[in-house]
Amino acid sequence: MSTPTRVAVTGMGAISAIGMDVPANYRSLQASRHGIGPIQLLDSAHCGNLLVGEVGITNDELAQRLEIPAGEAYTRTTLLALIAAKEAIAGIGLADGKRTGLISATTVGGMDATERYYDDYLVVETHRHFIPTHPCGYATEQMAHYLGVTDYVTTISTACSSAANAIMLGARMIKAGLLDRAIVGGTDCLSRFTINGFNSLMIYTDGHCRPFDEQRNGLNLGEAAAYLVLERADAASKAPIAYLTGYGHANDAFHQTASSDNGDGAYLAMKQALEVAGMEAAAISYVNAHGTATPNNDLAEGQALLRIYGTAASIPPFSSTKAFTGHTLAAAGAIEAVFSILALQHQEIFANLNFSQPIEALGIVPQTTLLPAEINHVLSNSFGFGGNCSSLLFSNAHD
Repeated sequence: MSTPTRVAVTGMGAISAIGMDVPANYRSLQASRHGIGPIQLLDSAHCGNLLVGEVGITNDELAQRLEIPAGEAYTRTTLLALIAAKEAIAGIGLADGKRTGLISATTVGGMDATERYYDDYLVVETHRHFIPTHPCGYATEQMAHYLGVTDYVTTISTACSSAANAIMLGARMIKAGLLDRAIVGGTDCLSRFTINGFNSLMIYTDGHCRPFDEQRNGLNLGEAAAYLVLERADAASKAPIAYLTGYGHANDAFHQTASSDNGDGAYLAMKQALEVAGMEAAAISYVNAHGTATPNNDLAEGQALLRIYGTAASIPPFSSTKAFTGHTLAAAGAIEAVFSILALQHQEIFANLNFSQPIEALGIVPQTTLLPAEINHVLSNSFGFGGNCSSLLFSNAHD
């Protein structure tokens, strides 16, 4: 019998409100230093009254870092993606004959440019070269051209589970023998549409989000990009920094924007990730929870964790890192995959900020301070609108 293909993580890159690269993100996590604050760069009616996780660098500065000529039609979503992807592939030669794919996730796409230039499109030609950048897939095509990836290029857009699904698809294609390497992850910038949308749903907090707290009253949005390089473990171009050992996807088909009260989708996704990895739930050292700090999500995810583990006392240490970065939408599954791998590398569980009181209906308490711990396997959850739920299971490179 042939040995099953192992999927190794050989590179990662990230940019978020708490850091311009992976080391900077780690330093913020280790120091329990969040990046949530007033809107500075986005032109929004909510400047001054809603808090966001904004990357503190302009589009022109991002383009300069990437050596993209001034005036080229690259949206903020794409610029953030390229910063993270370049970091992820550093030291990995893509021109080595290996079949390499790019699977990128986004929900905002070029919406920020459309918001900014729409009126110009109608009257002058100055910004019309941004018109094609609106669809989600355009950012991925620009990334592929910039990075030189031609073997396989596609885009995933499944709301807040998008990047997790991109990572999952890359792993499955490697296991199926269709790719040798996959650059996988997600990117989303802040936009007026998403801020206004979540605010209109009355799930945007007027302060700092409080994941898994009884008094939670909504999320903060953020922007970020993060990418992993996945390769066949037996033909990896670099030493693995972690393994992607399990993944699961399910849909509870309950509501357009709400999870079922008992967390069917979340439960099934976690259960499947454990089954793919061939592990018992007790093997998980840390759960990087989706934890949006909305009343519905945290209750549903908590119920799903109780269904997986049976009792509150049996649940391993868990935390949501969204109080650091804000909810980064399509990028969430990727930025939190990076955080999960950092937890494995540094043997530390990151804090669930702003927590004070357990959810009465659950009785579960997240990890609220940085905790050194023996960590071998991390389960990372990403749940999206439409009931689209995904879980990824990362294991120590020395496992």
